[in-house]
Amino acid sequence: MSGGTERVRDGVRTAGGGTEPVGGGTGGTSDGPRSVTVRVPAKVNVQLAVGAARPDGFHDLANVFLAVSLHDEVTATPAEALTVTCEGPDADKVPLDRTNLAARAAELLAARHGIAPDVHLHIAKDIPVAGGMAGGSADGAGALLACDALWGLNTPRTELLDICAELGSDVPFSLVGGAALGTGRGERLTELPVGGAFHWVFAVADGGLSTPVVFGEFDRLTEGTDVPEPAASPALLEALRTGDTTALAGALANDLQAPALSLRPSLAATLAAGTDAGALAALVSGSGPTTAFLVKDAEAAKAVAAALTASGTCRTARTATSPAAGATILPD
Repeated sequence: MSGGTERVRDGVRTAGGGTEPVGGGTGGTSDGPRSVTVRVPAKVNVQLAVGAARPDGFHDLANVFLAVSLHDEVTATPAEALTVTCEGPDADKVPLDRTNLAARAAELLAARHGIAPDVHLHIAKDIPVAGGMAGGSADGAGALLACDALWGLNTPRTELLDICAELGSDVPFSLVGGAALGTGRGERLTELPVGGAFHWVFAVADGGLSTPVVFGEFDRLTEGTDVPEPAASPALLEALRTGDTTALAGALANDLQAPALSLRPSLAATLAAGTDAGALAALVSGSGPTTAFLVKDAEAAKAVAAALTASGTCRTARTATSPAAGATILPD
């Protein structure tokens, strides 16, 4: 981390200009709200089809996102300068300088409106860090919406999505939530209908995997081969539309799973432990190293999570449902 001193107080990491009071919602005054808190979901890629590397270094994708009920919360509070604090699991791995997507979101939004990004952003983490579930992207989307409300800007949604795309490929979906097909590098979204709830278990690994490194390994593994143009699976889209868990289990696919396993072979044992415990399907979530297990219902989710925890192949296991709403301003 760069950008000044860092300290820990009451379990909260702080950097830069220190800590500002952190509120829990929109506390309104005659001058505007005292703070705004936004809840934003994690995602699982139920399909991630990856094309060959483009001249700009990115890859064309057919990326079917599904938001799940693991959330971060981002609180924006007026301050004399832009500062970031963080608490929660693995908070020590979250950058608190201007490389944090939440800070960059505040800067980009302020620049669009010709104002100073004077805000304190507090991130309450619950999404695994560097786990392939778009936790950093979620924080960017959450900060964008929180700052827009705090500053009373009423930025059109299309413009917010443009800023999200500038921040990163996964950030627009964090704002939208639900289910969507991402094309281009993943930032161009088409929202998808979902006909029912799906139950998941997520096994959180020790350490993280760098998304650029995983894509680099994909390039290495596919070098000299004819990489097909990425396209969404009709069977998978139909399974989402009808809410058919069994059909969705048969259609899950992730072209980054092989490179993630190449870089972290131990994930194979986690995938096996979950399927042995009764999961209908298992895959690496995004670029990993979190692994995702689709299960029949809430009872099955509890059983698979307990088995994964007991297996010793992961640090912890979390249950969740999908779809989940996108970035949402919380009431007082």
